[in-house]
Amino acid sequence: MTSRPPLPPFTAETATQKARMAEDAWNSRDPARVALAYTQDCSWRNRAEFITGRAQIVAFLERKWARELEYRLIKEVWTHGENRIAVRFAYEWHDDSGHWFRSYGNENWEFTATGLMQRRIASINDLPIAAAGRKFHWPLGRRPDDHPGLSALEL
Repeated sequence: MTSRPPLPPFTAETATQKARMAEDAWNSRDPARVALAYTQDCSWRNRAEFITGRAQIVAFLERKWARELEYRLIKEVWTHGENRIAVRFAYEWHDDSGHWFRSYGNENWEFTATGLMQRRIASINDLPIAAAGRKFHWPLGRRPDDHPGLSALEL
């Protein structure tokens, strides 16, 4: 069985570490890398789509990042408990016509004792934005440590 520290029970510090690790993985836009953080039979609700298992996660993320171009994400812990973390997030992207969006949402995460996510419930809304209204300007990939988070950006 694979272990993905930090492990539950979560503290404020370890929940923040877990959220940043997830943010970094998603910003890689590498579906196979992202899927390794989840159990083999992980259950997702993403918007109105229900996904089960790593293979479906990879297929979902491949579709997502083929449509959501220049994707940049920031996650922030909202609260945490024994084996659960709730995060809020925002990400910016554009479609193949060059229209920009900022997507806002909340995720509820539940972890196994080995630190793999077994359940992810995501609610997301998309807001069209002008290119000039973008706030996430780092080069594609990991958000730099000195880039402001959601609270500092007043998102």
